This record gives sequence, structure tokens and C-alpha cells, in this order.
Amino acid sequence: MGKIVGAYVFPHPPVAVPEVGRGREAEIKNTLNSFRKSAEEIYGINPDTIVIITPHAPFFRDFIYVNDSDKILRGDLGRFDAPEVDLQFENNLELAKRIVGNALKNGIPAGGLSNEAVRRVLKYPVSLDHGAIVPLYFVNKKAKGFKLVHISVADLTYNELYKFGQCIGKAVEESDTGADRTVIIASGDLSHSLTWDAPNGYNEKGKVFDRLIVEYVSSGNVEKIINFDRDLAEEAAECGLRSFIIMFGALDGYYLYPEVYSYEGPFGVGYMIAKIKTGKDPYIYLARLSLETYVKEREIIKPPSNLPVEMLESRAGTFVSLKIRGALRGCIGTIYPTRKNIAEEIIYNAISAGTRDPRFPPVLERELPLLEYSVDVLKEPEPVNSFDELDVSRYGVIVRSKGRLGILLPDLEGINTPLEQVSIALQKGGISPDEKYVMERFEVIRHKE
Repeated sequence: MGKIVGAYVFPHPPVAVPEVGRGREAEIKNTLNSFRKSAEEIYGINPDTIVIITPHAPFFRDFIYVNDSDKILRGDLGRFDAPEVDLQFENNLELAKRIVGNALKNGIPAGGLSNEAVRRVLKYPVSLDHGAIVPLYFVNKKAKGFKLVHISVADLTYNELYKFGQCIGKAVEESDTGADRTVIIASGDLSHSLTWDAPNGYNEKGKVFDRLIVEYVSSGNVEKIINFDRDLAEEAAECGLRSFIIMFGALDGYYLYPEVYSYEGPFGVGYMIAKIKTGKDPYIYLARLSLETYVKEREIIKPPSNLPVEMLESRAGTFVSLKIRGALRGCIGTIYPTRKNIAEEIIYNAISAGTRDPRFPPVLERELPLLEYSVDVLKEPEPVNSFDELDVSRYGVIVRSKGRLGILLPDLEGINTPLEQVSIALQKGGISPDEKYVMERFEVIRHKE
């Protein structure tokens, strides 16, 4: 089974590519910096496949084009006087066919050159368009070896486009190979009418459109995006909304962590770059959201309303553990509940794990994308009388002596015997092995990325 491990919103101004811009790219410095930052992140994600959705591939009124033309997808920026910018990628044909199959089952016409009607219109293999090449130019500087799926948009209703996006997400989950770690890129500029010298001239609705899209993407307000005013979008002369809707459809069922990296419009066209980190587990979602919000904004969030009922109505101790590339970066928790519910327990323990673990300095903002989270929800501890009642893979252990306490979670790498487990717990509690101490064991429900 595959998984969508992240998504990005990218603009596609050819001028951003130095071979085209020849110095003018300096005028969109924020966009360039965000492109590079995102490329570094995608390199860290190491995707098997990138699905890129672009408004400049073959466009039909009621048919979504999915490129199945060749095993190798290639294109260049020759039409922008930079033929040397020539990219090629292996087509993930297996995933492309699954996407088309899911779409057809759901009543959404889709396909590539294997579709006879499309073949009559498009008589030659389709190259990658600049809506794909510009974002991939920056990604390809860092990330290598991924396959590509190249998809266009269509003039369908927004709900139909969202439904098609769901077909992408389902195809990724169904994929046997090559989509274990999939990244979605929604390519699209915002308004083309921000200034009098903009490509479509000036329209006051352009700035309104851009402000709303930045707001909705940054807050992950998918409902507002799907129900966006089509007349306003048309007056703004935008080209990205359909790509964004398909992307959010592909992310349906995931918990989303959106962040807008930059927005600017010096050429009369709005360029937004945003990252949408994804997660399936609400416990991990909440821990990440809590720590990231605190580190960036110094705010303690309230439990989101979309969490499962048990997180909002049940109480339990929790531990939040952080790692970077497998090395521990922080771990703080509570044996017994101290907050109103599990959700609040996770929120406060996630913040503490990242900022108050005495073994480590506080997590820096630049470290946030690197963090791997696990959340343990503890069951009620029970007393034990001997090592024979312990099992390092199943039970955590608590040791107590004269008001001091040491605790160790279960199933930790490098801990193979109850003796090792108890010895470390004693050390953590400042208790000598020669002292008299009591032991308890506990089970956890572990949530990991």
C-alpha cells in the first residue's frame, strides 16, 4: 500500500528559472527561496513518485488528461528561449492507470493517448509543459530517482475535480509498488490581474482572490476552497484553483498540516508556495500540530474539533517521543492523566518533549520538518513482584523508592531483557539497585509515523 507523505502548492513562472530569467528572477526572491526550501524537504522525504497536477497540460472541458504516452516523460523550456532546460522522468504507468481506472469507475472521464478520442486530438506524444517543468526544475536539483505522474485539469465542476483527486488518493493507497512514498504537487499561479501591466490587465478582484486563497490554504479550509466563487476566480484570471482542488481531493482522509511559505506578485501575477504535510493518525497529527504551533507562534492550541471522540472524552497518561533520523530528540510524558482529556494531555506533553526535556536544548524551528513523532497512551499501571512478570516488548516499567520514581516505556530499541529495563528505570529515577524498591508494569497503545 502506498501513502501520500506530503503535498506542495507551487507556482510556475518560467522567469524563476535562471536560464530563462537571466537576472529577472531576483525580483521574486521570496519565491526562489521557498522553491529551494521545498526542494530540500522533498529530498528529505525521498519520494518514490511525484504526482504533478498542472493547468498547462492538454486541457479539455469534460475530460481529465493523465499522461500515459511513454515510459519516459520529458520536456524543455525551448519556447522560453531556454532549450537547455531539458528534464526527463520515468512515468509511473502503473499508478497512472490506477488513477484513470478509479476515475472511470466514478463516472469521471479521464485517460491519455491510449484513449481514442484523445489520440485523434493529440496526434503526437505530449511533452511536459512549463507548469510541470518549472516546479520540477527546482525539485530535481535536490531529489533524484522518483517516478512521475503528469496530470492536467479540466473544466469540470469543483466537486467533480475534488472527486477526481480522491481517485488519485485511492490509487496511491492501492498501489503495490512505486508509490510507497508519494508527493503531490499542485502547480498553479494565482491571479494574473494584480497590476495594470499584468498579463490580464488590472482587476480589483485579483487581490481579493489571492488573499482568500492564501488564507484558505494556510488554514487548510478545504470546504471554502471547494465552494469558491467561480465568478470571482474567473475575474481574477487565476490558473491554479483547479490544481489545488484536485490536490486536496487526493488528501481526503488525511490530517493536514498546511503552511504557506511565501506569497508575492511583483509581475502582476500571484505566486504562492505552500507545504501541506500529511498524516493518517490523529494522535501524531495533534502532537505535531501542538509542538509546531508552539515553536513558531508560542501559542498553546486547543484540541481541534475533528479529533476522535475518545481523545476528547477519555483521560489517560501519555508520552510523546521525538526523534531525528532515528536519534532521540526529546521525550516527556505523564503516567496518570493530569488534564481534561487525552487530547490536552498530548498537547502539553508534545510541547514539553520539544522544549523542556532537560537532556536536550529546545527544538528549533528549522528542526521541525525533521522530527519523527510517536505517542504512547498509557493503560493503568499494576504492581509486580518479580522480573518474571515483565516483558520488555509488551510492558513498560515503573520503579519507586522513597518518593523517587523511574519509568521506561516498552518495546525500546536496545532493551532486550527485564533486567536491562529495570536497571535503566532505576538510573532515571536516581535509585540505587541496592535500595529497596517496588515495581509496576503498564501497557501502552503506541502511535507512530
